[in-house]
Amino acid sequence: MQVLGIESSCDETAAAVYCTKEGLLAHQVYSQIALHDAYGGVVPELASRDHVRKLMPMVDAALLEAGCSLEQLHGVAYTAGPGLAGALLVGAVGARSLAFGAGLPAIGVNHLEGHVLAPLLEDPAPSFPFLCLLVSGGHTEIVAVRGVGEYEMLGGTLDDATGEAFDKTAKLIGLGYPGGAALAALAKEGDSTAFKFPRPMTDRPGLDMSFSGLKTAAITQYRKVGDDRRADIAASFQAAVVDTLVIKVTRALKQTGLKRVVVAGGVGANTSLRSALKTLASNIGGECFYPRSEFCTDNAAMIALVGALRLQAGERSEDLAAGIQPRWPLDKLRPPSRA
Repeated sequence: MQVLGIESSCDETAAAVYCTKEGLLAHQVYSQIALHDAYGGVVPELASRDHVRKLMPMVDAALLEAGCSLEQLHGVAYTAGPGLAGALLVGAVGARSLAFGAGLPAIGVNHLEGHVLAPLLEDPAPSFPFLCLLVSGGHTEIVAVRGVGEYEMLGGTLDDATGEAFDKTAKLIGLGYPGGAALAALAKEGDSTAFKFPRPMTDRPGLDMSFSGLKTAAITQYRKVGDDRRADIAASFQAAVVDTLVIKVTRALKQTGLKRVVVAGGVGANTSLRSALKTLASNIGGECFYPRSEFCTDNAAMIALVGALRLQAGERSEDLAAGIQPRWPLDKLRPPSRA
C-alpha cells in the first residue's frame, strides 16, 4: 500500500510517500522559519497563507521523488490535529480534494501519534510495547505504547512543554528565534555544573513535570551574570532539563516494567537527551530508539506511515468533511477500525 502524507499543523509544509512494503519513498519539507523570524514566533495567519502557496508544489515534488502518480496511490493521509486551525484546514482541504479527485480513501491523522510512531520509520524499529517520551515545543508526555492507537498517558508537563521552555529561555538570553536548537548548540561550549538549577518535581512521587520555574531560575541567573556566562547558563539549564526527564522516565519504566524506550518530538533531536536515555536503557538491559533528526521535527513521513497503518487495517474517513481537531489528545485515540 502506497500512501501520500500531508503535514501542515504549524510552520512546516510537508509531503511524503510511504509504502508498507518498501518503506519511505519520498520526503519533502518546507520550513517557514525565515517567514516568522521577524515576529519572534509563529504568526498563524501568515502560516496558513504560506501553506496555501507551498502545499501543492510539495505534493508534486514528493510524487516525483517517489516516481509515482496520484492515481498509483492507495490513499491520502493528512494531519487533522492538534495544531493551528487555519494551518490544519489548508492541509485537510488539500488532501481531501486530492483524494476525492483520484477516487482514493482519505484519513485524518493525529500529529502526536505520528511523533510517537516515527521511530517505526527506522531500521531497526522498536516493537510493541514500549515507553515513549514525547518532547516537543507544545507537548511533553510520557506514554505507554501497547500498539497502534493503544496509548496510556502516564505523566506530562503542568505548564511549559520542554521545547517551549528551551525556546523561551533561549529568547530571553538573547539567542533569537527559534532558540531551542541554538541553546543546545551553545550548551556544548559551557560548563553544565556551573550553576545548580532545580530539577522540578523530582523530590516528590509521580510522573508529572513542570519547567516554568526552571526557566525562571535560568533567566534570573543570566540577569545576574550577563552574556559572559551565557554558555554556562545554557549548559546548566539543559543539564537540569535532561536530568529531570531521565528521572521521570526511570520511574515510568519501573512502574510499567517496560524495557524499550522511545524518544520522539522536536526535542528528541537533542544529543544530550538521547545519550542520557541510551545510557539509562543500557543500564536496565533495555533498548533506546529514536527517529533520525529530520523525523523528530514536524514532517509528513510520520503522517504517511500512520495513515498507511490505519488504512491497511481498514479504517477510513468516509465523509468529505475536513474533520480537523485543533485540540486532539493522544489518549482519545483508539486502535484502527472501520469508520
